[in-house]
Amino acid sequence: MPTRSYILVVNGRKVHQPVFVIGAPHSGADLLARALKRSQGFHVTVGQPTVISVVYAFARAPSIQQGRGEAAATVLRDAFAQAWQVTAESCQACQPECQRARANDTAGICVDEREITRYGDATPALIYCAEALVDAFPDAKIVQIIRDGRDVVAAMLSDPTELAWFRPGLANVETEFPNPFFGTETEDDRDTWQKLSAAGKCAMRWRGTVHKMARLRNSLSADQLTTFRYEQVVADPQAAARGLGQFIDAKVAKIEVPHRRNRSGWRQLLSPAQLAEVERISGAQLRRVGYGA
Repeated sequence: MPTRSYILVVNGRKVHQPVFVIGAPHSGADLLARALKRSQGFHVTVGQPTVISVVYAFARAPSIQQGRGEAAATVLRDAFAQAWQVTAESCQACQPECQRARANDTAGICVDEREITRYGDATPALIYCAEALVDAFPDAKIVQIIRDGRDVVAAMLSDPTELAWFRPGLANVETEFPNPFFGTETEDDRDTWQKLSAAGKCAMRWRGTVHKMARLRNSLSADQLTTFRYEQVVADPQAAARGLGQFIDAKVAKIEVPHRRNRSGWRQLLSPAQLAEVERISGAQLRRVGYGA
């Protein structure tokens, strides 16, 4: 299928083949984003205010996108047009995740505007508007990363930001259905949601992203979308960097894996009751994507 054309000029340069990193919370998107941000010629953002507000609006209320593909694409394109502007003010507005990904700790602008040749983003929850991303940027390169759902659940349970979404008033599973953000895809899911512990809700969110990734893989070509496993990235970051570079046709900086990153793992962090609930909610998906052991 021929690629539709679009014109977006940021910092005096036309945006071409932007790279978007997507995945479930705590799946390792930050590792790939950090490497891309430190790669020559790349300007990669994470959680710029103009983007994160749109992304979470689309993620938590997918109905606002239905039947409005071109409008949603335009909103996203406008959001990134602002987010990718290189100014001292925009850098100061970066999320902590974006600031930590910088190659240096000095204050001020993190990239030389004159050296930018490619753009990218790894804002959390970006996966939930992936179709709109492709509508906005038909030549985009989408990089998915998947991780053992049990490790994802363990990490989410220790993250107050992720747990806050489960609070009454924020978990809009009744008013927005189906709700990919919370993983409620059937009426049984919706009925079960309120009875789940935090571990079960995290497992349902992970399961939902796995389903989302599968649908994206079926709808996009291998030239436009690729998938990495977190465990393989951590085990051989050099091979992962080479594979990522081949996919996006650029040289990617070293993928830095923090020492002893999550060394304890789900076996030590999840209780037997939590594991049983995770198995009940997402066991079939764990085995389907190769995490059955």
